[in-house]
Amino acid sequence: MSTAALAADAVAGRLAPELAPEVAPAPQGAPRRRRIPGSTTEPLPIRGCAGEVLGRHVAEPPALRQVVRTQQLRRAHELGAPSLRLTRRGRMLVSFVSVLVFGSAIAVLGLRIAGVLDSGPDFSSTVPVQVQPGQSLWSIAQDTNPGLDTATVVEKIADVNKLSGPADITPGQTLQIPIAR
Repeated sequence: MSTAALAADAVAGRLAPELAPEVAPAPQGAPRRRRIPGSTTEPLPIRGCAGEVLGRHVAEPPALRQVVRTQQLRRAHELGAPSLRLTRRGRMLVSFVSVLVFGSAIAVLGLRIAGVLDSGPDFSSTVPVQVQPGQSLWSIAQDTNPGLDTATVVEKIADVNKLSGPADITPGQTLQIPIAR
């Protein structure tokens, strides 16, 4: 019987009289302690056992570790277990990033809508311009409205003159060019 079992039986009072613990005389005023037979101050012998029994992993050779990992993955795949698990911190990070992305998208869309609703430049009058050889709608728009967005001016020129594209102009043609205030 092990020392631990003897101690448990002694505490419970289930020991046979011949195995009953000896009571060591206690000094005056100190509580009495029972002496358990077979107990010493030397450390108990250590039993060898596998790490899995104790709930710990034992260092394994790399080849065996790879085999065990392959078996675990195969078992997880057969059970349909998820291969990725998010911790609480991971879920919070994913939530934060998604809120950040969707918030940014809403802000950008809001600014785009505000830009679309903006009336743009106010073209108050038109000026006739004759197209010279080598000129394009782009160069004409830059020359006539230097402070404005050239793409917007080119689009307005095409609308006013009913042009389907920038290649519809020919040298010598007269175009009505809108001028912004």
